[in-house]
Amino acid sequence: MKKILYIVLDGLGDRPCPELNGKTPLESAVTPNLDKLASSGKLGLVDTVGRGIAPESDVAVISILGYDPHRYYTGRGPLESYAVGLEVNDGDLAHRANFATMGKEKTIIDRRVGRNLTTGEAGQLAEAINSEVKLSSCKAGFKFKNTVGHRAVLVVHSNEGKLSGEVTNTDPAYGREGVFGIAKATFEEKVVNCAPLPECKSPKEAERAALLTNEFIEKSHLIMENHPVNLKRKKEGKLPANLILTRDAGDKLPEFPPLKDLYGIQFGSFVEMPVEKGIAILTGMELIELPPASGDFSIDYTERSGMVVEAREKFDALYIHIKGPDEPAHDGDVQEKKNIIEKIDKYFFGNLLTAIDTDRTLIAVTADHSTPCSLKAHSDDPVPLLVSGGGIEPDKCPAFSEVQAKTGSLGRILGPALLPLFVKFAE
Repeated sequence: MKKILYIVLDGLGDRPCPELNGKTPLESAVTPNLDKLASSGKLGLVDTVGRGIAPESDVAVISILGYDPHRYYTGRGPLESYAVGLEVNDGDLAHRANFATMGKEKTIIDRRVGRNLTTGEAGQLAEAINSEVKLSSCKAGFKFKNTVGHRAVLVVHSNEGKLSGEVTNTDPAYGREGVFGIAKATFEEKVVNCAPLPECKSPKEAERAALLTNEFIEKSHLIMENHPVNLKRKKEGKLPANLILTRDAGDKLPEFPPLKDLYGIQFGSFVEMPVEKGIAILTGMELIELPPASGDFSIDYTERSGMVVEAREKFDALYIHIKGPDEPAHDGDVQEKKNIIEKIDKYFFGNLLTAIDTDRTLIAVTADHSTPCSLKAHSDDPVPLLVSGGGIEPDKCPAFSEVQAKTGSLGRILGPALLPLFVKFAE
């Protein structure tokens, strides 16, 4: 069996951009290495979760790893909390959270504190919240932990009975359809009150969970508003981190059948963010720790490429999730998204292709979702897919792009079909 390199470029898909003369960032980018893979492989399109669904990354990743998210997904909060070392028991309430900036009358000025809140600053704020906030609406305790930059998690435990994750988000950018988090194309920049979801199965537990969530948000705001970290940020002309936004609650961890049991192959994983780490661990992948990013793409992508080359000898397959394209897309920065795609091609794929035998290695490249710069949010657009190497019969498409992917022989497929397809090709 050939080795499998499964490479996911976060938020890669996009729509035609006027700034790029009607091309997408991927189509406009100079990507000789991805184009080389495309010309010698097969292309197609993927609806990572389903047609008409604008998925969040966690649901999409679960799906493209071959799991039915309707069956296994229990919320992003439990996944991220578990990944950063917090205990999540059945009946605990676990939220994904963001530090944010709030103005008057619960108006949100910035959902990510200008993207310049350092992990150190967030750690100081988290420490103050954990030591000074006391929940009193019912007998309950909590653990709040910052993760990367403006990101955080919150786990609440009630001594008066179980809590339900069937509650609404307080982050207005994301809605919920059942257990799934859905990115909204448009929304009002105001904090949403946490409430039980319509037709929730456990109304008392959901009411208790919503009450505790709202209390936490109000009390943590009071602690952060005049915290020395924020007073210093204001003096420096930066936005204060004075609000916690919650989303994607869950009340238990998912139970995934291990990938090795499903496919008979051992996976290693290179993942950057807590949610991907949680999924990797819970699906039985071995985590390969990445060094902290330097911010210099030439260094970071070259280093990661070398680590992949080294690790592939130990594993049957590697799952590699690269965050790069998604963040500038959320900021609407077309040129930066194009720039990052070019850097990934040059430093990651360029070094990778010179170091491996593509005849003995199947390389699959796709995305977890599209993040159009025009929307600054995830969309339901299908993402491009290429499968190359391993002696695969090529489509002879000249480039890797959304437009070329429409013409590929793989057609338009659903996310859960990807991994079984790759294993079949590798065999």
